[in-house]
Amino acid sequence: MWKLVKSGVDGNCILFDVNIFDYEWISTGKKIEVLDPTYNQKHTLEIYNTEIKSKTETFATGELSNGVYGFYLWDVSS
Repeated sequence: MWKLVKSGVDGNCILFDVNIFDYEWISTGKKIEVLDPTYNQKHTLEIYNTEIKSKTETFATGELSNGVYGFYLWDVSS
């Protein structure tokens, strides 16, 4: 299950202990649907990979409201 772990403004959001906007996001070509935690609206988000400190990290993201992005990670405990 995908879980919201962070939201942040365009250009400034710490994810995986780095500003995720400083890294290249490579689309996997896959998408997920989530409900906005604030407005309960449905959003379709793209899944990306990025390389951070020689490790590939996977996350889903999209703009939930004007300039505010939600970042989702796969929660294996769910």
